[in-house]
Amino acid sequence: MTDRVYPSTKPNGTATHPTAAAAPPIAQPPSNKTNGLYNPTRHPYRPTPTTRHRQKHRHFSCRRCFCLACFWSILILIGILLLASIAAAFFYVLYHPHRPVFSVTSLKISTFNLTTTPVDDSTHLTTRINITLSAKNPNKKIAFLYDPMSITVQSNSINLANGSFVNFISSPENISIIHTAMAMNSQLLDADSVNQLKSDLKRKRGLPMEIVMDTMVGVKMEKKKMKKIGIRIKCGGIHGMVPKGKNVTPANTSNAKCKVDLRIKILKWTF
Repeated sequence: MTDRVYPSTKPNGTATHPTAAAAPPIAQPPSNKTNGLYNPTRHPYRPTPTTRHRQKHRHFSCRRCFCLACFWSILILIGILLLASIAAAFFYVLYHPHRPVFSVTSLKISTFNLTTTPVDDSTHLTTRINITLSAKNPNKKIAFLYDPMSITVQSNSINLANGSFVNFISSPENISIIHTAMAMNSQLLDADSVNQLKSDLKRKRGLPMEIVMDTMVGVKMEKKKMKKIGIRIKCGGIHGMVPKGKNVTPANTSNAKCKVDLRIKILKWTF
C-alpha cells in the first residue's frame, strides 16, 4: 500500500494559501442612541414622530366634532322653522284669524277749565269727558277675552282725562260697545303744556285729541284658550269742541282711525 501524506493544520512561518489582509473598520457616525434608548442630552426639545402624529390626530378630531355639531344644529333649527311654518299655515287656513277692529262712535267734552292761581302762577286743569267706542270681532271661530281696560284721553301727549272699562268677551262676528265717563280734577300743568293747550283751543277745527287704551286680551278657539297678551289701541284724528256755557258739542270723529298694536313685555321693558 502507498502511504498518504496529510498537510499539517498548524500555522507556520510560510502559509501554503495566503489570504488578503483584513480591511480596517469603517468609521461609523456617532449615534444619538445608546443601547437603543433615546439620548435626551442631544435634542432635549425635539418631539418624537409618534408625539407629532398624536397631536395632529387630536386636532383633526376636535375640528371634525365641531363641524358636525354645527351641521346638526343648523339642520335641527331648519326643521323646527319648517314645522312652525307648516303649523302656522294650517292654523291660518283653518281659522283665518283677524285682529279686532275698534272705532270711535262719539266723544263729548262736558267740562274743560284752565284755572291759574295768581299767588304762585300755577295752572290747573279740570275736565269731564264721555266717550263711546265699538270693538268688532270679524272672526267666525275665534272669541276675544278682554281684561279690564285703562283709557286715557290726550292732546299732543298732554293727559286730559283718565278712565277705565270692565272686562268683557267679544264673541265671533259680534260688536261690543265701550262707554265710559272720564275725568281729571285740578291737574297741575307745566308752562309748556299750558301754552300748547291755549294755542290749540284757538283752532277752528277744535282741540286735537287721541284716545289710548291698554289691556290684556286672550283668544278662545272652540274649547281651546291661548295665553293672554298685551295690546294697545290708539285712536287719533279726533277734534274735540270745548263747551261754551251749558252747550255741549260732540267732537268731530269722522276722520278718527284706531290702530291695534301688540305689547310685548321682556323683563322690565315693554315693546
